[in-house]
Amino acid sequence: MTERKYGVPAIISLLVPGLGQIVKGEIFKGLGIMAALFISGLLAIVLIGFITTPLIYFWQVYDAYNAEP
Repeated sequence: MTERKYGVPAIISLLVPGLGQIVKGEIFKGLGIMAALFISGLLAIVLIGFITTPLIYFWQVYDAYNAEP
């Protein structure tokens, strides 16, 4: 079976993290990504957020493009 690609949700996720997953119908995953990025942004105060924020951001764009809903 061929894996589907989702270009539009990936572009939307570039602009608003988590919204691409919500557009695909993965509402809880999208809200979880938004919450994770918010918490990760707060953790930038103790420096770990500078590592986790980009990791979460790029993963969620990849997930919006590749993963099946």
